[in-house]
Amino acid sequence: MRRLAALGLAFIVGCQSPDFAGDSAGSVPGSDFEGAAFEFEEVMEGVYQARGTGNVAVGSNAAVIINDDDVLLVDSHISPAAASALLDELREITDKPVRYVVNTHFHFDHAHGNQIYPGEVEVIGHEFTREMLASGESVGRTYQGFQEMMSTQPGYAEGQQGLVPTPPTTTLSERMTLHRGGREIRLLFFGRGHTGGDIVVHLPRERALITGDLLLPGVPFMGDGFPMDWVETLEELKGLPVDVVIPGHGSPFSDLGRIDALQSYLRDLWARAADARSAGLTAAEAAEQIDMSDHADDYPSITGPGVPFPAVTRMYELMGG
Repeated sequence: MRRLAALGLAFIVGCQSPDFAGDSAGSVPGSDFEGAAFEFEEVMEGVYQARGTGNVAVGSNAAVIINDDDVLLVDSHISPAAASALLDELREITDKPVRYVVNTHFHFDHAHGNQIYPGEVEVIGHEFTREMLASGESVGRTYQGFQEMMSTQPGYAEGQQGLVPTPPTTTLSERMTLHRGGREIRLLFFGRGHTGGDIVVHLPRERALITGDLLLPGVPFMGDGFPMDWVETLEELKGLPVDVVIPGHGSPFSDLGRIDALQSYLRDLWARAADARSAGLTAAEAAEQIDMSDHADDYPSITGPGVPFPAVTRMYELMGG
């Protein structure tokens, strides 16, 4: 069985997280699993995407930015165990210490590993993300809505033991720039979208954009979204110099036409939900009947009528109930 060594974690972050310091083996709940938790794809020199292997639930991808003297991680995964696994496995690609962690948004699969990071690691997020994590909203309706599905994932239940949603220690309202040696790292908030506080991470010299769940290869979850704001926020991405997108789920891609595809999908789904509401359909009925098949060329998972219930529920909510 795989155990996360205390000395290994100290080597990467500079010290052991006090939240789990009492564990004699130096591991956190849920860290007993076989094989690697992550695979690393080098997208460009010094920039990696870490994707789950399926050996243990990790939730989202992470981006790993290796600078001259330190490392910045984007997103902290679904549990302290998943976050600890990433730190342990980073030794495969670098011996530099993690100095920064960026939360792209507050959702549990991207931010519930925050608590393992000691004080000298700066966790950065939008003001809205801090508010949601500090208030406990990250274990609210979206978290609860995914529990049945997540319960079947390896190590997920164990990984929730001792979980304490932990907010960022540093926040921004619109933008922040980090200069780490020869690398410029821009943290940008363009407006509401997938949530009320989505940050993208832009590397202008490398022409790379790390998007969290604001822009994915497929249709993102919309249960906490602001669809029409989202359309405008995506428009802002078009002004950035970008050759490759590193998303929070799925593999990196270079087809920037996906921005247009998501904008079109959001506009049409909003209009069709509005029509269904005007016709007196409940959100559940609308979710069954709305047909987005005309977007199947962009999203092949669409095979006929039916859209996710949380998306329609959220749209009805924004339309006034």
